[in-house]
Amino acid sequence: MITVEVKKEIVEKYERGMRVAEIARFYKKSTSTICTILKKKEEIRGLDAAKGVTRISKQRPRVLEDVEKLLLVWINEKRLAGDTVTENFICEKAKALYTDLVSKLPGTSTENEEGFKASRGWFDNFKRRSGIRSVVRHREAASSDAKAAEVFATEFQKLMASECYLPEQVFNCDETGLFWKEMPKRTHITEEESAVPGHRPVKDRLTLLFCANASGDFKVKPLLVYHSENPRAFRKCRVQKSQLNVMWRSNSKAWVTRILFVEWVNEAFGPAVKKYLLEKNLPLKALLVMDDAPAHPPGFEDDLLEEFEFIKVKFLPPNTTPVLQPMDQQVISNFKQLYTKALFQQCFEVTKGTNLTLREFWKNHFHIVNCLQIIDKAWDGVTKRTLNSAWRKLWPDCVLGPDLEGLAHEQQPPVVGETVSLGKTRGLEVSEDDSQELVEEHGQEPTTDELMGLHREQQQEVMGEISSAGEKKAEESLTSTESLAMGLEEHLCVCRMGPGQCAGVQGGWHPERRGNGQEVNSTRL
Repeated sequence: MITVEVKKEIVEKYERGMRVAEIARFYKKSTSTICTILKKKEEIRGLDAAKGVTRISKQRPRVLEDVEKLLLVWINEKRLAGDTVTENFICEKAKALYTDLVSKLPGTSTENEEGFKASRGWFDNFKRRSGIRSVVRHREAASSDAKAAEVFATEFQKLMASECYLPEQVFNCDETGLFWKEMPKRTHITEEESAVPGHRPVKDRLTLLFCANASGDFKVKPLLVYHSENPRAFRKCRVQKSQLNVMWRSNSKAWVTRILFVEWVNEAFGPAVKKYLLEKNLPLKALLVMDDAPAHPPGFEDDLLEEFEFIKVKFLPPNTTPVLQPMDQQVISNFKQLYTKALFQQCFEVTKGTNLTLREFWKNHFHIVNCLQIIDKAWDGVTKRTLNSAWRKLWPDCVLGPDLEGLAHEQQPPVVGETVSLGKTRGLEVSEDDSQELVEEHGQEPTTDELMGLHREQQQEVMGEISSAGEKKAEESLTSTESLAMGLEEHLCVCRMGPGQCAGVQGGWHPERRGNGQEVNSTRL
């Protein structure tokens, strides 16, 4: 099936001058299929469908089309976060979206809000229309996840013993979203912002990929994905991205993609792990444990550089990450607590030494460069003990006991309590619940308004990609024309003046001349 999104691309390419035969070859479709799409181009232009939708029914109300558009965006967000997406979960979210969207329509009643049941029939049709796969039936989810986690943990421990892996050689990585400019709701900053719809802008979100080994003594440079390649603050602060303590990448959705993940492995993870193992005089072999998120599908080992063939990959079973994934066992949550604490500290230190109010600093002077400094400080504050203890459920034998290596007296800092104290020194009504709620909100699913914003961004990105492709094709066509003209001019010059006598081609290429001056036969088309 050809999605609505691709059909729009085909129409755009055709109108930009691409021939039907070229389009057919590009999409690996017959010319008759392309012609059929082009005949309906006016109808296709008027469609507004989510990414992945292949068909739209004219009989269905517009609000249901909007529900499914936002639902697909939401499903993608959940999968990127590594969350389980069940049939029941999808149906409940669909009903919630329907109620929310209907309530925004003028002249709607409670009866209208309850008109959509998200039945099994609707779900099956939605799957067929959208092409979504791998949705767990709600009756199977809980029991199968627990059993799969138990079986995998047993097999993993046997693998560690049989392959003689050391904790220093085994790594785990995981992505997490961060709303980097968010404060507890009860501060006067966010109380004012909450009156504005969508007070947590999507573009204030970034994605981080963290990685460390099971011994807890080595952290790999994190990958950070933001919506802007060169933020204004970078120019203002003269930031050199190569000198950052994160690997900076960007795309419009601030998501980790397969391409970005492979880049991180080849440019950050591989070199760092190789150097670490050699410096520790350890065997050059490593295992990377990770979930089956879309950014790292099976087979990505084929994309590794030859020098990193010593890296092997082990995937966690689907829907077991909350139980088994080490980064999900208080590592990422500890980082976010430390980030919140450092965020408060920086705000208060700046306002204490200047005439700026907290609100003025927050609105006009806190930017992404400040955020990077805080991320670095927070990630550095995640201790070896925290990283090592996170493997207790997956590989308990590698976890050091409380009396080993002086770790018995290592105490986790009371991060939440310190954050509350910092807030109160500035006269803010911040409780431990507020601080903890903020930490949890960093991983919360987006609201209906935010999903609508994400959908708009996706549509803009698609149109941007189409525009870029058209501009690239035009440039290539122009370059090709210029090259042909130049070659023809040089050839005519040689014909008029004799080989080697034209200044423009002296010592250069000639269609009937090798580099050493030998004549060759040429066939002209």
